[in-house]
Amino acid sequence: MTATTTASKPLSRAGTPSVSLRGLTKVFGGTTVVDHLDLDVAGGEFFSLLGPSGCGKTTTLRMIAGFSDPTDGSVLVGGEDVTSTPPHKRDVNTVFQSYALFEHLDVRGNVGFGLRRKGLDRRTLDRRVSEMLELVELADKGREKPSRLSGGQRQRVALARALINEPKVLLLDEPLAALDLQLRHAMQAELKALQREVGITFLFVTHDQDEALSMSDRVAIMNNGVLEQCGTPEDVYERPTSVFAAGFIGTSNLMSGVWSHGSVVVAPSVAIPAPAHHGSAEGDTVSVAVRPEKIWLGDHTDEMFRLPGTIEATTYHGATTRYRVAIAPGLALTVLEQNLPRMRAEDRWDPGDRVEVGWLPEHTVVLT
Repeated sequence: MTATTTASKPLSRAGTPSVSLRGLTKVFGGTTVVDHLDLDVAGGEFFSLLGPSGCGKTTTLRMIAGFSDPTDGSVLVGGEDVTSTPPHKRDVNTVFQSYALFEHLDVRGNVGFGLRRKGLDRRTLDRRVSEMLELVELADKGREKPSRLSGGQRQRVALARALINEPKVLLLDEPLAALDLQLRHAMQAELKALQREVGITFLFVTHDQDEALSMSDRVAIMNNGVLEQCGTPEDVYERPTSVFAAGFIGTSNLMSGVWSHGSVVVAPSVAIPAPAHHGSAEGDTVSVAVRPEKIWLGDHTDEMFRLPGTIEATTYHGATTRYRVAIAPGLALTVLEQNLPRMRAEDRWDPGDRVEVGWLPEHTVVLT
């Protein structure tokens, strides 16, 4: 989406957050769905709430939008407490997974609906609608009904309808979930580019880890109503702070063991050296996480920690090959190896092959 518009410049990341949640709590029928959530989303930020189904992320979004009342806590938008403010009086707009378009209206009617209700004069309304359709690359679809549009086009109409009101915050509830994989990937890039162009804060809910990592400035990982970790995509992937975060974002080799003299003993014959870990005492039970792509098979440098192993399974994935390598009875590692341009089928390891695995000690993450 590259059209030139009169949209506002990106908002500053400094100053008052676009959204602040303080002790936000929601209880349904005795079950705590969101549990004392504290969170700040900066102005102009693409922020994702990520987590499995039922973790409380959509409920959180609905409380920010005003569609659900908190049991406790407060919601602030632009520094203003809106906890008791009706949805239509909050400076936010929502794009739903279903898009919720008005099927009886054409595209222009859908996009201009909010401004028309505000009583904007016809000339200004037509200009604003035209600008927004240029922005989402639907200028030639203004007189089409939603039923004649593709999934990606319908999503763009929903975005245009929300953005034309120039809210402080745009809330997006799994807006790409209904699209097929190829279109979904294309729309991820377009949505990120659109957010950069209009400069409005996007608060995006998704259960898709790749989607959150590729689109977001920051990601908040939720689990059972609580915030597990919040940080940049690189932070939450490279430096998870909990076993759940390490296992939910991407793939990790998670092993439980005992902290002993700067290593984690995960099997009688396997002690994994780890970076200095404050807070663990001798004999404490901890977990370690190592990403599959950080592990090497075969040639290693002197700085690497190395272990002998046996290939248990080999799975070809096109660009990569995934190996399962046994390093002790009942203990195996997943290793992800890039298929290089000159690599032939016979260059890959086979089940039963004896190998050596290795990785740099700084790629071991210790979790308590």
